[in-house]
Amino acid sequence: MEYSVGAVAQFAGVTVRTLHHYDEIGLLSPSGRTPAGYRRYDDADLERLQQILFYRELGFPLEEIAVIVDDPSASPNEHLRRQHELLTGRIDRLREMVTAIEFAMEARRVGIQLTPEERFEVFGDFDPDEHAAEAEQRWGGTEAYRESARRAGQYSKEDWLRNKAENADWGERFVALMDSGAPADGPQAMALAEEHRQLITRWFYECPYEAHTGLADMYLADPRFTAYYENIKPGMAAYLNQAIHANAITNA
Repeated sequence: MEYSVGAVAQFAGVTVRTLHHYDEIGLLSPSGRTPAGYRRYDDADLERLQQILFYRELGFPLEEIAVIVDDPSASPNEHLRRQHELLTGRIDRLREMVTAIEFAMEARRVGIQLTPEERFEVFGDFDPDEHAAEAEQRWGGTEAYRESARRAGQYSKEDWLRNKAENADWGERFVALMDSGAPADGPQAMALAEEHRQLITRWFYECPYEAHTGLADMYLADPRFTAYYENIKPGMAAYLNQAIHANAITNA
């Protein structure tokens, strides 16, 4: 079948002027013309236009799109596979942006007032926004989550830096204990596990032993948390998990 420039513009949601421009630069020239010289597009032209609009939506310049769609080694399936990968990546980035925006909205609601510079000073390369949406999905209905959000909303930069220093001090002593060869279920490891629980209680929410062991299991089940501790000290996630469980069994 053949389609007029007006019909193609309506199908594709573009202007007639856009199609004229694509023809003028050689990006999409219609396969035929009427005796009066009017453009006529066939199904192959529409397929090419679809490819062009995909790449255009993804932000590619027209010059680069021309190279991509004219690549003789790329089949229609290859174009679709490439577009799927690009769109999936864009969706992932948009989801990350939505998460960050939602966290920022929540932060403003509860009163967190850290500037970008202060956030970098406090958190460094770690971005708490990455976990904000998931944390709300997992625990948003719990009193612990609400209490944590309420407290976090009241903390100043100085509070966050003090929290960071306390956690760093605890981490250094925990690594030193691991290096000493002390068993994970020994009294020293359990004492530091208890201190870890108390840090959570003091800064964020009441953390009973059952909740603490649940966190410990997540440190092994969730690769992001495992990586966080493994970056501090290889084997730390498993060692901390054992120490927390041993402490809970002894004191709960």
